[in-house]
Amino acid sequence: MSVDVKYRTAATATGGRDGHARSDEGNFDVKLSTPKELGGAGGEGTNPEQLFAAGYAACFIGALKVAGQQLKVAVPADTQVSATVGIGPRAAGGFGITADLTVALPGIAPDVAQTLVDTAHQICPYSNATRGNVDVGLTLA
Repeated sequence: MSVDVKYRTAATATGGRDGHARSDEGNFDVKLSTPKELGGAGGEGTNPEQLFAAGYAACFIGALKVAGQQLKVAVPADTQVSATVGIGPRAAGGFGITADLTVALPGIAPDVAQTLVDTAHQICPYSNATRGNVDVGLTLA
């Protein structure tokens, strides 16, 4: 697979799930905490699953906009994507994640909205990265 990279960024984590993460530019700087459900103390920090959910949701909106351009459909400014990310042990060993996206496209007919979502799922880099590796559910709100 070949990718014509247009943007590249980097972040560094220390301390694992109970540590700290910071982008090289410094505009992203977070404390990390392991959720109680994964044996951690919880706390005010974020976790990798929350970061993945936020990134996937934001990226999918970008993909919806590209799909809208391709399909000649105006994607509403108040479009929302909520991503729910799950983590747990896999039957085959190790851990795995799941992702469920709920997409709200206000004012768009359901059949057109479904076409936008299906097209965006083929465009979105997160969808392409997870395809075949992560169960991803897509639901229209």
